[in-house]
Amino acid sequence: MGPDFTPPAAPDVGAYSETPVAPPTPGGQEVAQRFVAGTPPDDWWTLFRSRPLDRVVAHAIASNRTLAAAEATLAQAQHAVAQAGGALYPQVALSANAAREKFNLTSQGVTEPATYFNIFSLGPQVSFALDPFGGNRRRVEQQEALADVRNYQLRAAYLTLTGQVATQMVSAAAAHDELRALQDIIADDERNLDMVRTESRAGELTRIDVQTASSQLEADRTLQPPLQQELTMAEDALAVLVGEGPGRWRPPELSLDDLTLPTELPVSMPSALVHERPDILASESQLHAASAAIGVATAQLYPNLTLSASMEQESLTVAHLFSAASNIWQIAGGLTAPIFEGGALEAQKEGAVSAFDAALATYEQTVLQSFGQVADVLHSLQHDAELLRGQQRSMRAAAEALRLMRMTFAYGAVSLLQILDAERQYAQARLGYVRTKAQRYRDTIQLFVAMGGGTAKLAARNGAAK
Repeated sequence: MGPDFTPPAAPDVGAYSETPVAPPTPGGQEVAQRFVAGTPPDDWWTLFRSRPLDRVVAHAIASNRTLAAAEATLAQAQHAVAQAGGALYPQVALSANAAREKFNLTSQGVTEPATYFNIFSLGPQVSFALDPFGGNRRRVEQQEALADVRNYQLRAAYLTLTGQVATQMVSAAAAHDELRALQDIIADDERNLDMVRTESRAGELTRIDVQTASSQLEADRTLQPPLQQELTMAEDALAVLVGEGPGRWRPPELSLDDLTLPTELPVSMPSALVHERPDILASESQLHAASAAIGVATAQLYPNLTLSASMEQESLTVAHLFSAASNIWQIAGGLTAPIFEGGALEAQKEGAVSAFDAALATYEQTVLQSFGQVADVLHSLQHDAELLRGQQRSMRAAAEALRLMRMTFAYGAVSLLQILDAERQYAQARLGYVRTKAQRYRDTIQLFVAMGGGTAKLAARNGAAK
C-alpha cells in the first residue's frame, strides 16, 4: 500500500546565471582560470599542490569529532534497517516454564482436599506476520531511506570539514603574508622617521615634521594586532578541526606563494548537480522516507494476518518431560482488522501525506539554494579576478609614485606630507592585493565544495547510498 517512490525529475535549468560568467582571468603575472565541464576530484585539495595542506586535511579527516559523530550516527541508522528487516522473517523463540498449582475439587457439595502439583513445559514457538498489505516492507523501506539520509549527511559533513580546513589554511597564509608586508611598511616608516630626525637636526625640517612621521609609524603599528588576531583565530580553528586543543597543536606556517591556484575549475550542469551534492541527495532521501511513511500509515487501515505454531513438552515431573506422551503442539492463524479507531488511522495517513508535501517543498528549496550558492561563487570568482587586476595596477602605480617622491624629496620638490601620503597609499594597495589574492583562493575552495566534490571515497568506505 502507499505510493512507490520516484525521485523528482532534474530541474529544466541549463545554466546558473542568466548571462554567461566570464572566466576568471586577471591578466598580468596572475594565474588565469577557466571553467570546464565535470566534477571535482575526490581529493580536490591536492590541486593546490601543498603537502602541508594535504597533511592537515588528512589529520582532520582522521581525528575530527564532528565527522566521527556523523559516522556513528550512520552506523546507528544502518542497524535500524537491520532491526526493521527482522519483521520480514519468521520469529522463533524458546520458552521454558515451571509452575506449582493448587487444584480444588467440589462434588455434590462436598469439597475434596486440595491437590498440589507441579507443571513443567519446554519448547519452541514460531510466528510469522504475513503482512498482506506491505506495512512491514514499507517500514523497512523507510528505515533504508533514513539510513541514506545519514549517509549523505556524513558526506556533507566530510565536504564541509575539508572545505573549512582548506579555507582556514588560506586565511592563516594570508595573515602571514599581510604581517610580512606590514613589517616591511613599518621598516620604511622607521627609516623615514630617522631621515626626518636627521633633517630636523640639520635645520631642514621642523619638529612638526618629526611628529608627523612618528604618527605615521605608530598608525601603521596599530595594524599589527588585528592581523595577529586573524592569524591566531585561523590557527585555533584549525586545531579544533583536526581534533586537537589549540594549546597542543599548531598548523604549519604557509604563505600564499606556497599554494598553487588551480587553473581548471570543474562545473557540472544544474541537472547533474542534484545527483552530486550530498545536501540535495539527503533531502531527496528524506522525501523517500516520507513517501514510505505514507505506505506504513495506509497499511494500518487494513487487516493483518499472523501465523503461529508451537510445540512443547509438558509434564508434571521433570523425569517425564521428554516422553512422547508429554508432547503438545498448536498451529494457529490470527486476523486483526481495525473496526473503529475514532478517525485516528485516517488522520495518521493524512498527516503522513502532509509530511511528504513538506519534505517535497524542503527538497525544492534545497535545490534552489544550491543553485544560488553556485551562482554566487561563480560570480565571486569573476569579480575576484577583476578586483585583483585593479589591485595589481593600484599597487604598481603606488609603488612607482612612492619611488619618484623619495627620489625628489632630497631636492625639496615634494613635502614630507606628500611622502607619507604616498606611503600610506602603497601600504593600502599592498595589503589589499594580499587580501584579494587570498579571497580568490577561498572562492576557488568554495566552488569545489559547492560542486559536491570529494565524497566518493567516503561513500565507498561507509557503504554508498542508493
